[in-house]
Amino acid sequence: MSKIILTNEVSGLGAAGDIVDVKPGYARNYLIPRGFAIAWTKGGEKDVEQIRRARRIREIHSLEDANAVKEKLQTVKVKLSTRAGDTGRLFGSITPADIAAAIKDAGGPAVDKRRVEVAAPIKTLGAHRITVRLHPEVAAVLDLEVVAA
Repeated sequence: MSKIILTNEVSGLGAAGDIVDVKPGYARNYLIPRGFAIAWTKGGEKDVEQIRRARRIREIHSLEDANAVKEKLQTVKVKLSTRAGDTGRLFGSITPADIAAAIKDAGGPAVDKRRVEVAAPIKTLGAHRITVRLHPEVAAVLDLEVVAA
């Protein structure tokens, strides 16, 4: 087992600032190259408090707050316009950062891009279902309409 410090939330593993044991290949080939984690060291232990402090600032603190934000999110109609070809295929794909910006532009609450979960890369026009994980126990599901610009 290999000890790592998570720098981002990883579903099924932990939140930013957590120190976890994972298999060496998972850490070396997936988590560390993608920036989800750093290798654990005694010096890195000092970074944990800074990571946790940043997480506390970003996160929604209570279940009631999360449910209130969920209600606001589910009433917002999110429409995102982007460049697309004649067949309805996008030039590139829609990222979680694009979705977070579109939610804010549509009049919804500010959402951290790390909280937006997309099942598969969005590369076509039309309606898509997006999940926003607001709290470990609360997730808002909303519809995203992608239209040609």
